[in-house]
Amino acid sequence: VKTTVYVTDMKIYGTINEVYGSYMTDPYPSREVVCVKELPLGANLEISMIAAKD
Repeated sequence: VKTTVYVTDMKIYGTINEVYGSYMTDPYPSREVVCVKELPLGANLEISMIAAKD
């Protein structure tokens, strides 16, 4: 299980942590946050997640 979060502004990193923590439980999946110049359609956040089902 792994999550990649793409953002255009790292100032929202704290908010990402808060929201992520409200959806995920311990043990938390692997996560990376990547700052990019821009995202499609003017978005400021994109999340990609790979998950497995038991």
